[in-house]
Amino acid sequence: MDNISRRSLLSAGLGAGLVAALPGAAFATSTADDAGLRTDPFMLGIASGEPWPDGFVIWTRLAVDPVADDGLGGMPARNVAVRWEVAEDASMRKVVARGVEHARIETAHSVHVELKGLRPGREYFYRFRTGRHISPVGRTLTSPAPHETPAALAMAFASCAQYEHGYFTAYSRLAQDHPDLVLHLGDYLYEYKKDSYVIGGGNPRDHAGPETVSLAGYRQRHAQYKADADLQAAHAIAPWLVVWDDHEVDNNWADEVPENQDAGQLNDTTEHFRQRRSAAFQAYYENMPLRASSVPAGFDMKIYRTIQWGQLANFHMMDTRQYRDDQLAGDGWKKNVAERLAEDRTITGAEQEKWLLDGFKNSTQRWDILGQQVFYTERDRNAAPGIDDVSMDGWDGYAASRRRITQGWVDANVRNAVVLTGDVHRNWANDVKVDYKDPASPVVGSELVCTSITSTGNGNGSTADPVMAWNPHLKFYNDNRGYVNTRITKDAMTADFRTLDYVTTPGAPVSTKASFSIQDGVPGLQAR
Repeated sequence: MDNISRRSLLSAGLGAGLVAALPGAAFATSTADDAGLRTDPFMLGIASGEPWPDGFVIWTRLAVDPVADDGLGGMPARNVAVRWEVAEDASMRKVVARGVEHARIETAHSVHVELKGLRPGREYFYRFRTGRHISPVGRTLTSPAPHETPAALAMAFASCAQYEHGYFTAYSRLAQDHPDLVLHLGDYLYEYKKDSYVIGGGNPRDHAGPETVSLAGYRQRHAQYKADADLQAAHAIAPWLVVWDDHEVDNNWADEVPENQDAGQLNDTTEHFRQRRSAAFQAYYENMPLRASSVPAGFDMKIYRTIQWGQLANFHMMDTRQYRDDQLAGDGWKKNVAERLAEDRTITGAEQEKWLLDGFKNSTQRWDILGQQVFYTERDRNAAPGIDDVSMDGWDGYAASRRRITQGWVDANVRNAVVLTGDVHRNWANDVKVDYKDPASPVVGSELVCTSITSTGNGNGSTADPVMAWNPHLKFYNDNRGYVNTRITKDAMTADFRTLDYVTTPGAPVSTKASFSIQDGVPGLQAR
């Protein structure tokens, strides 16, 4: 796609408040060298993330051929200087910071700039340039000062974007809703090769390349997704906080255990899977607006962390893949697996669990929000008393781990605990208890589960699931694609489940399927 049409499409997807690079807003004179690039190298867009009171991360990755087989985006085999600017206005006339970074070969020509020294609680704009090529302009924010309580925060969250299963219209609709913060809760991309994960009626788009197992493959897959204009619009509208789930590496992986251990597969041994994990983590860092504290160390990468939004909220971003015990009974939905109740089972690992429990004890914020991946609340598919049928991959397979964390926020007197979840490709809204078997057990928190951006295709629009009849803490269900918008104030958190009727063709309108509120100091969901 040529520069004009690509930029026009991106700018149209952003909605009011953002502009593409303006001819009248000239970059300061720079020695940045584009290495003789004739094609626009900003085909993967721009992004920001990790907001702090004095800064954030801004990101880009240079590519002129996003789906090049070697994963290097058709870039020359040399480092390329890239100039960046941050301004107080979308026309980039009130520049407050600028500099030059190098897009390096060893990180697939990605650029991460960690800004410091900015003012808290402010809106900023940013862009990049190399040679004559200028990126679109992105919008981002710093978080409020630690002692401040802002009037409100508009936060959206999403998960599960399978490129092959549909168009990313939901991302552009999210951008048009103009959030101030976006949480992505995993399955940002999928690892499968073409024709191996197919929806009814056939996939409207195809993955390039084989199943992702190598660094080149993961880089290529990230680039194919990042080249999507709808995804670029969502990245350009606000800072993101990201965590992975399973498909960024391998379906339903658990610590050093892959999905398949078949002889002859690359991931058939622990050592081979470590190599695959290392490649996946490296590509994930290269393609996300993460701080240097998340740079991978081989097959380890720390992504759990807390982002404070003044005195309004803590966002505890979790990792339920890298430290978990293996799924029991061969994974999947299983009946009466007594071992799932074992006290020593963990989905977080001991260190992450302690970090989270300490975070609860030290919290002074109105809202403690857990950004995590898999279904938290108990969801039993069997109506018969004494028989449970639950997912081994979700928190039901790690019941003691869930109880310790839930009891932890109760013991710490956390004012308002809310769990945000992705993974299951459906919308849910749930009340959280410490003991789901005791009807008298009080509600102590809430869980909001977002559906997928595209995964599993259009959906059927249903708003009823039979299991709700014998799981009374499950308050809402919906089978559409979309995302969730929230508004957080000191008095309440509201959630709008934003849905699209179809994704297998582009351009679907968005509407609100259901809305809930959580009142300050009153655990549980109230329909609006």
